[in-house]
Amino acid sequence: MAKISAKQVKELRELTGVGMMDAKKALVEVDGDMDKAIDFLREKGLSKAAKKASRIAAEGLAATSINGNTAAIIEVNSETDFVSKNEEFVNIVNTIADAVAANKPATMEEAIAIEVDGKTIADIVLEATNKIGEKISFRRFAILEKTDNDTFGEYIHGGGQIAVITLIEGLSDEDVAKDVSMHVAAIQPKYVNRDEVPAEELEHEKKVQTEIALNEGKPANIVEKMIDGRMNKFLAEISLNEQPFVKDNDQTVGKFVGDKGGTIKQFIRFTVGEGIEKRQDNFADEVAAQMKKD
Repeated sequence: MAKISAKQVKELRELTGVGMMDAKKALVEVDGDMDKAIDFLREKGLSKAAKKASRIAAEGLAATSINGNTAAIIEVNSETDFVSKNEEFVNIVNTIADAVAANKPATMEEAIAIEVDGKTIADIVLEATNKIGEKISFRRFAILEKTDNDTFGEYIHGGGQIAVITLIEGLSDEDVAKDVSMHVAAIQPKYVNRDEVPAEELEHEKKVQTEIALNEGKPANIVEKMIDGRMNKFLAEISLNEQPFVKDNDQTVGKFVGDKGGTIKQFIRFTVGEGIEKRQDNFADEVAAQMKKD
């Protein structure tokens, strides 16, 4: 009889959505053959999720949760937007967000092992896959920590298609923090300030701008000065502090927050399905329009 490893059991669970004991029993029955184990589980009616294992779950919801000085932002995926609007799915997403904020896991392994009412998050997700009939995936999470003198700003757009958490130091005004999160949702900055931009990204952009200038036929002796100006513009466009504030284009986001006595420390923005497949983020204009109304 073939020796069954923990790695094999884990792989079969991920492929089929069954519990650990069922996965191990199936592998034992077929001497460790993964394909036969999947068929065994399907034949026993235990693997409703097996046929869905290869599908792309790129819809779903992003959510946030605050627990004292800890904030969590998560993304849970489904195969269709129809399921993502299902009340049961929404409840699962919020349950996971609250559990992550309360337990502050450091890794996804720790996160899926968190227990809620006697069930791990991993089991909750697997049960949802079998019950709802689509592949459900707890894709990612992030944690932010603050002090009592700081403020979190939460913003959810499109019913959960975009989620943002912003941390502002030295400020207790949640409305200001939320406005910054709305700006992040709409304008999609990459960094809080230009000092955070990696040297590799700067070097790459400088090379691109140099080639553009040379291809425009600009004299070599003025290309360097042109590049300085273009790089300054590039950095201002990707840095949150230097972007014109959506609600008031006459001031930057950094000035808006600074005038209130705060400093933007960090932000995290999740867009559902981002990076899973080519997906157009169509929410920026809508968010900006909503902010101007508010």
